[in-house]
Amino acid sequence: MSTETAKKPSVLFVCVHNAGRSQMAAAFLTTLSQGAIEVRSAGSQPADKVNPAAVEAMAELGIDMSAEIPKVLTTEAVKESDVVITMGCGDTCPIFPGKRYEDWELEDPAGQGIDAVRPIRDDIKARIEDLIASLTPAAR
Repeated sequence: MSTETAKKPSVLFVCVHNAGRSQMAAAFLTTLSQGAIEVRSAGSQPADKVNPAAVEAMAELGIDMSAEIPKVLTTEAVKESDVVITMGCGDTCPIFPGKRYEDWELEDPAGQGIDAVRPIRDDIKARIEDLIASLTPAAR
């Protein structure tokens, strides 16, 4: 295993239900970083399933999230991540020194149709592109 592999940055997206915003962010980061960044997502009160409108909005861009399931937030997930991004949903994360924390104020797609979810999806994509640039300077 090379030192490059060991140094792969990791990002954790956190939202209460882990069903919409955090799932879209994780799917974008996984796809757009092409494996250069380790990706996790979780929520303090995970929903039963991923928001169908979020799945549909991502499918329009060729990203399949249909197999994803909401996951519970653990202290270990926060400890193992270099960057922790909450999605403007008031979720609380354990704070560990040396981690980068960001809060992205994003509208909640829960209960909204595809037309309302598309602009949220596009906002997340733009933020993910900036995040990748900040984590992998060589990618630009």
